[in-house]
Amino acid sequence: SSIELFVMESKLRDKRVTILPKNGVTDFMQTIILEKQPTKEPFFVLDLGVVTSLYDKWTLTLPMVRTFYAVKCNPEPTLLEAMAAIGFNFDCASRAEIESVMALGVSPDRIIYANPCKAESHIKYAARVGVNVTTFDSKNELDKIRKWHPKCALLVRIKPPEDSEASSPLGSKYGALLEEVTPLLQAAQAANLSVIGVSFHIGSGATQYHPYRGAVAAAKTVFQVAARLGMPRMQVLDIGGGFTAGPQFDQATSILKEAIQTHFNNEPGLTVYGEPGRFFAQSAFTLAATIIGKRVRGDMREYWINDGIYGSFNCILNDHATVTCSALACKSNPGNPTCNGVKKYVSTVFGPTCDGLDTLLIGHLLPELEVDDWLVFPNMGAYGAACGSRFNGFDSSAIMTYLAFSNN
Repeated sequence: SSIELFVMESKLRDKRVTILPKNGVTDFMQTIILEKQPTKEPFFVLDLGVVTSLYDKWTLTLPMVRTFYAVKCNPEPTLLEAMAAIGFNFDCASRAEIESVMALGVSPDRIIYANPCKAESHIKYAARVGVNVTTFDSKNELDKIRKWHPKCALLVRIKPPEDSEASSPLGSKYGALLEEVTPLLQAAQAANLSVIGVSFHIGSGATQYHPYRGAVAAAKTVFQVAARLGMPRMQVLDIGGGFTAGPQFDQATSILKEAIQTHFNNEPGLTVYGEPGRFFAQSAFTLAATIIGKRVRGDMREYWINDGIYGSFNCILNDHATVTCSALACKSNPGNPTCNGVKKYVSTVFGPTCDGLDTLLIGHLLPELEVDDWLVFPNMGAYGAACGSRFNGFDSSAIMTYLAFSNN
């Protein structure tokens, strides 16, 4: 079973993984608070059952796509270990990310160096360890690759023609324009470099999915340009990331599959790559943080907690996330810690730093809580702690992660 895979076969066998019933994370967090958290430090619960069920969903919906998890989204070591055990491939953007994945025993042929602009020292490192697929979107990048990693297989990164209204758009920074493709391919040809396909990314956290149609059509045009130039047949279509779990995934993949069928149905031997990050990481992590301060202003309640914008909640800044929370009043209401049926007040939740920007929720309904009670935040696995800092001396990288496996 999947549980045995994690607990018995993978490197996770030397870590404690708590088996949970469905929707058992809140009860598990209460147990942790009562038994293991006398210091009242914030902590995560990583539910590996969520990861495996999402992997099943992905492979069922997109069986033709080779999955490269975007390490940048959340590089939590146990998450990467679990993914390596399942059989994920990895999208790495730096030497450090490649090192962290290869340290888990992942072979270099399971890694794509999916950063279109790389430092020369990182290119040399990729060449040395055998990471032999990367992306490019400029002539200067080709010059570096020709010099330091000439055996590397290349994907030309193109800018999607349409905007996806993504929470983190990427088109202003990456992607060759269609009129730039021919000279880029000619330069690769002249340098005797192997361009094996095309990549694009419609943006992280996309909210519109029709841009897949234009992006896939543009990728097909690039395949045709390469053929006209007499280059070896392209064989890889890299659809990037930006996928979100839930109904949005079904909407996105429906349009995507239709576009691939329309434009690539006569392309023999095509391999499709995907680089999902948030799809797997976001809902697998739940955060608990302690209330460290309180202020009452009339009917308004204001709370300070010991994690914030410069820590695990960096997703609010970096990823334009909207967070939500519920109460675990383990101190003030131990008989009813989830405060069922209790009157709620309009509340503001602040992070711990001395910056007014460090505000997490405004106008959120919460019961009357006290210092040393807890707040629980679901869906905290994407672009949060990974982007945190040590501003004001608060270190998000030190937050403990407890492992669970729910029977979803």
